[in-house]
Amino acid sequence: MNYLVTGGCGFIGSHYVQMLLTDQFGPVSSVKVLDKLTYAGSLKNLDTVLKDPRFKFIQGDICDIELVNSCVSEDDIIVHFAAETHVDRSIAGPAEFIRTNVIGTQVLLSAAVEKKVMQFLQVSTDEVYGSIELGSSLESDILLPNSPYAASKAASDLLVRSYVKTFGLDARITRCCNNYGPNQFPEKFIPHSINKIISGQKIPIYGNGLNIREWIHVRDHCLGIQSVINFGSKGEIYNIGTGISFSNLEIAGMILNIAKLPKNHIEFITDRPGHDFRYSINSNKIRHEIGFFVDSNKDNSIESFIFNSLKLN
Repeated sequence: MNYLVTGGCGFIGSHYVQMLLTDQFGPVSSVKVLDKLTYAGSLKNLDTVLKDPRFKFIQGDICDIELVNSCVSEDDIIVHFAAETHVDRSIAGPAEFIRTNVIGTQVLLSAAVEKKVMQFLQVSTDEVYGSIELGSSLESDILLPNSPYAASKAASDLLVRSYVKTFGLDARITRCCNNYGPNQFPEKFIPHSINKIISGQKIPIYGNGLNIREWIHVRDHCLGIQSVINFGSKGEIYNIGTGISFSNLEIAGMILNIAKLPKNHIEFITDRPGHDFRYSINSNKIRHEIGFFVDSNKDNSIESFIFNSLKLN
């Protein structure tokens, strides 16, 4: 198999590329990574595979039509991670999110149709469903994004669907819950909170800290993506989750407990606009149709990750 991975130098994309090139998904012929190397992407995330003869790095923007067309080949599987992802940044400057997440996805989709690629996998987010008080979001639920970031991902998901229906592209969408794991950019909540404690500062928490998120280890997410590539169906959407949820306050409490620090090391700050209260996704479809599920007994829990992160520092 030949892969083109966009955003392969970012947090989730780099883990996926490493797993590809260490043959954790089976034999791989080649892996091309197309990445703009913005603030959140680094070739250091791919240190372990840079010398692999099957690997090729291309620095560039997914909105660059000429460049994208030159990267895409007929026998490629495109795995599309490249995106602006931080909600706070999308509130401060929505335009770049629309440009990258919507226009960039359209450029890739058009190239995929023109070159007749084998498959296009869109990596999306549970945030497109919006906040849910009770129960869990299904793939068939209406999309109700509440931030410019979530809206841009919802728009790109709809573009993917349109290319399946209009052009016959074999495209699939995965929507995952919050990720954690090594090399996550420190603007995200868990590494940001750990870094604050390591530097002797308080953990900043929006509002009252009761906002709830479902969590998955980044490598489990990557395994779910590959299961959809290998066994999913054209035009289908698959939620990838664990059913394991915590409030921001509970996560901060774990960090303080492991660091053996009192609760007064939390600082409550003004809530951000449109802050969704709770995300939860129903992952029965990927479990029942594909047979993928996350083993909750694995030693990669949030607690283990926090413990190891504090230990290493």
